[in-house]
Amino acid sequence: MSKLEIYQIAVLNDNYVYLAHDAETGATAVVDPAVGGPVLDALAAKSWKLTHILNTHHHADHTGANLDLKQQTDCIIVGPKADAERIPGIDVEVSDGDTYAVGNATAQVFDVPGHTRGHNAYWFADSDALFSGDTLFSMGCGRLFEGTAAQMVNSLAKFTALPDKTQVFCAHEYTQSNGRFALSVEPKNKALVDRMAEVDQLRKVGKPTVPSTIAIEKATNPFLRPSSAELQKMVGLVGADLVDVFAETRKLKDNF
Repeated sequence: MSKLEIYQIAVLNDNYVYLAHDAETGATAVVDPAVGGPVLDALAAKSWKLTHILNTHHHADHTGANLDLKQQTDCIIVGPKADAERIPGIDVEVSDGDTYAVGNATAQVFDVPGHTRGHNAYWFADSDALFSGDTLFSMGCGRLFEGTAAQMVNSLAKFTALPDKTQVFCAHEYTQSNGRFALSVEPKNKALVDRMAEVDQLRKVGKPTVPSTIAIEKATNPFLRPSSAELQKMVGLVGADLVDVFAETRKLKDNF
C-alpha cells in the first residue's frame, strides 16, 4: 500500500482543500474543492496531474469547483451515494464499508450523516489520514442541518474507533472559536487548556491548527466527550443519556 503526500490549500475565509498524491502511480485526488484556481495553481507548482475529486458532502464550499476541474482535467468525481443527486458531476457513488483507491492508496469509506443527510469521510489507513469534511472539526463538529443528534453521535463514534495517531484533515479552520466554546463546558480539562494555548499561538502567527489527531480530539473535543462528568455538570445533565448530553452541548454551541 502506498502512503499519500498531502498538501493543504487554504481558500475562501476558512476552508481547507487537500491534495492527496500517490507518488508511486502519479494519481492525485483533491478533497472538497471549493474553488478551482488555487487547486490548479497548487497542481502546477507540484507538477501533479489531477485524477480524482473526493467529495464529502454537497455544500457549495466543498463541491463548487467540481465541474470546472472535471472539464479541465477529466478527473473522476467520487462522492456519497446517499446524496448523489446533489454532488455536481458525480461519477462514482460510495457508501459505508466501501473502499476506494487513489493510485495505490486505498481509502475506507464511512457514512457519517448528521451535518447533512449524505456525508462521507475517507480514511487512508496507511497514510494515517482521515478526511472528515464537516463532520468532525478540531474541537468541534458540524451543525446538525439535516440530521439528528443520534446520527451525529453514531458518526463520530466511527472516528473515535480509529487509531489515536490518525491525522484529522477537517475542512475548516474553526479550531480557535471551537476551543473557546469547549472551555466554557470543560474549563478544568488540562489537555484542553494546553491545546488552546498552542492553538492561540499558532493563529497569532497565521499558522494552521489542522491537522489534529484522533488522540487530541478524544482529549479535548466536547462532542467526543459526552461522558465527561465536568461537561455533564456544566450542561445540567448529570447521568443523562449520552445522546441527550451531546444534543444539549450542540445546542449550546449553536448559541455561543
